[in-house]
Amino acid sequence: MASARKAAPSHRILIVDDEEATRLLLARILSSELKVEVQLAGTCEQALRLAEEYAYDAILLDLLMPGIGGLAVLTEIRAHPPNMSTPIVIVTVVSDPETREQCMSAGASSYLVKPIERATLAATIKAQIDGRKRAGRTKH
Repeated sequence: MASARKAAPSHRILIVDDEEATRLLLARILSSELKVEVQLAGTCEQALRLAEEYAYDAILLDLLMPGIGGLAVLTEIRAHPPNMSTPIVIVTVVSDPETREQCMSAGASSYLVKPIERATLAATIKAQIDGRKRAGRTKH
């Protein structure tokens, strides 16, 4: 008989978006599709605080955020432990190639343009987590 503990989330994801409806939608998709634990941040400051406090298996980050903005958050997270090598997936409405290239150069692992299909989101996050595991960067 399978243990109930087997279904417990084994990965922690941080979702950063200033729009509550978007945060909740992304959390619902990832929780159901991948059975992950999610934490939510609605401001750049909150995202940086959480990223300093917890090591995540992946971070979803909106670019268009009040305050210092998503690109500055990406740069800050990449500069300090414990998430320097954590996969960071940009999730944004900005679709121009220059912004995408700027994010990838700053350390983004992937770049998704809203609206994102459920399957694409789940597959992208799963691939990032699996790739990180293969590289031996997690304790899972």
